[in-house]
Amino acid sequence: MNHQTPVLEKFSHPDLTAKGEKRASVPLTGAKTLWFNTGTLCNITCVNCYIESSPENDRLVYLSAAEMLPYLDEIEALDWPTTEIGFTGGEPFMNPEIIEMIEAALERGYEVLVLTNAMRPMMRPRVQAGLLRLRRAYGDKLTLRISLDHFTAGLHDAERGKGAFEITLEGMQWLRDNQFRMAVAGRTLWGDNDKESRLGYRALFAKYSFKIDAQDPAMTVLFPEMDERVEVPEITTACWGILDKRPDDVMCASSRMVVRRKGADAPVVLACTLLAYSEEFELGRTLKAAETDVKLNHHHCAKFCVLGGASCSA
Repeated sequence: MNHQTPVLEKFSHPDLTAKGEKRASVPLTGAKTLWFNTGTLCNITCVNCYIESSPENDRLVYLSAAEMLPYLDEIEALDWPTTEIGFTGGEPFMNPEIIEMIEAALERGYEVLVLTNAMRPMMRPRVQAGLLRLRRAYGDKLTLRISLDHFTAGLHDAERGKGAFEITLEGMQWLRDNQFRMAVAGRTLWGDNDKESRLGYRALFAKYSFKIDAQDPAMTVLFPEMDERVEVPEITTACWGILDKRPDDVMCASSRMVVRRKGADAPVVLACTLLAYSEEFELGRTLKAAETDVKLNHHHCAKFCVLGGASCSA
């Protein structure tokens, strides 16, 4: 009697690749950063948004400060070596409790990183007043990473809409004038190599007197393309040696993300900031449950993290 091995599709089996090789996994070894997704609603719709944020997408609803605080308590209870709390979205400054949540993290001594497009939601008087108060109290413990997809208006606006570049620069100039610590997140969608991109951003930063180091990959983060239609290899356990990389190099070795799904009665913890809708990357409702290994069973694991070498953390 013949027993044929079932034919697998790529990224379909948690433990095996399409070739039947053992899939790579990543243990949580650092727990440096805990992310909070404040909700997927955004003031704009980008062409290639990693998480499909828009003015209509509320698949991840607004997280509240009351829902966030128990996770800060759990970090301490588990003695996680967490140094950074990150806020992402959607656009975090659309969440009505964002200032309260940022302050809660700063009060406990964490570095705080907020990912923002620096557009109208950030520039509302109430938000500005809150940010200025936090700046006075905590200084450079707060960093705002601005989404500036390209150093030219044409390519940035092709992604985010006509006029978006100038509006974002207005927000960045307000942050500059009030001495906030800024970083930038760009993209490599358009074929510029790393050197060309950083030279372009350096010229832009110099023009506007932005104190952002274009050569520092933590301050000017260049994210690779995130198109799931592009063919990428699966990551096997043998790949670590072949690529001269370690599991510790991958983002899910040092971070987790908390989200609140629409219709859910409580937040959950995810393995990754990029995989908010993939149920297999949902690790439970507590940080303790989320200490499990993460199997690299998604295009983004290969393209973005392992081969692209990118990380959302500072």
